Amino acid sequence: MMDSIPETLLNLVKIYSPSGSEATAVSYLVSRMQSLHYSQAFTDAAGNAVGVMGDGPRQIVLLGHIDTVPGEIPVRVESISPAGQVLYGRGSVDAKGPLGAFVDAVAACGPMPGWQMIVVGAVGEEQDSPGAQYVVNVYHPEAAILGEPSGWERVTLGYKGSAWAMVTARRSLAHTAGQGESACEAVVRAWETIGAKAAGINHGREKNFERIQLSLRGMDSGGDGFEEWASLRVGARLPLDLPPERWYEELSDDAQLTGIPGISIQPVGFPIPAWQGEKNNALVRAFLAGIRAAGGQPGFLLKTGTADLNIVAPAWGCPALAYGPGDSSLDHTPDEHIALAEYHQAVEVLQSVLKRLCQDKPGDPKLLG
Repeated sequence: MMDSIPETLLNLVKIYSPSGSEATAVSYLVSRMQSLHYSQAFTDAAGNAVGVMGDGPRQIVLLGHIDTVPGEIPVRVESISPAGQVLYGRGSVDAKGPLGAFVDAVAACGPMPGWQMIVVGAVGEEQDSPGAQYVVNVYHPEAAILGEPSGWERVTLGYKGSAWAMVTARRSLAHTAGQGESACEAVVRAWETIGAKAAGINHGREKNFERIQLSLRGMDSGGDGFEEWASLRVGARLPLDLPPERWYEELSDDAQLTGIPGISIQPVGFPIPAWQGEKNNALVRAFLAGIRAAGGQPGFLLKTGTADLNIVAPAWGCPALAYGPGDSSLDHTPDEHIALAEYHQAVEVLQSVLKRLCQDKPGDPKLLG
């Protein structure tokens, strides 16, 4: 039974849905939730797949994402010792595994008096999260569970923030035999200067969750015969005490960086501050109990990536965490796969969590606030 192939997961993974091309997967998930007797199932104005179980006034939101990074992987089931059967396919871990587990767990629970359990398969999480940005203003939950791989025995309490910048240098075109610094050389110097700034901020910070992590994710150059230019796309994963606006200020106030002739620094994308939740609340306690009841040893994670949790948790102000089956080291890799036994264990844990949270009767004071 623990290795049986879950229909929801298998069919979701079969539908290739990189960011911007989620419509077919959304349509399938809506129809799947309808067939599982959700009270409502529909596509919202942002293009998210939404399923609602129950009609009570109190809400628990289970927010996963239905988009994936590019790179289609042939979908197949293989037996791998000691994991047993595993499902290969893009999104099996990040994050259709967690999303499918949400759908199946809520269906197994059925309606809970006084509560709505709302499952959202959000679009665009791998880009600028339009799906999560939309639902922030639609729901008012007492608890939020975000679908990201943590392994079935772990819960994730925090993610680092992120900020992107385009660093560009422009120069009047000169002969290559001249002594002047080229635009390409200038942006390389800028990259080295940004790295030195990050190293200075990181001094004395031993934990990765507390450090700035830089990445160089794009470079380009060109010219028109009179002017040459070069640009770098620089990403920064940011700790709790360094919100994106302060990071941009650090760059714009750096005399060594801005002193490079012809350099400009332009923020790009959707900046997201870091977020970390509390360990001691009803939501976390429900997960600890559910994991133990399923035979696991619970633990906590803080991740160096960024997720929709960073967007919705501060806005909703309720207990929140991320949870889902799968090994996050396989995110975005050509070897992405999930153990089917782990998927079933996560569904069992989620059922336990939801039943514990919904023991509170309608009209009682909020237990999760």
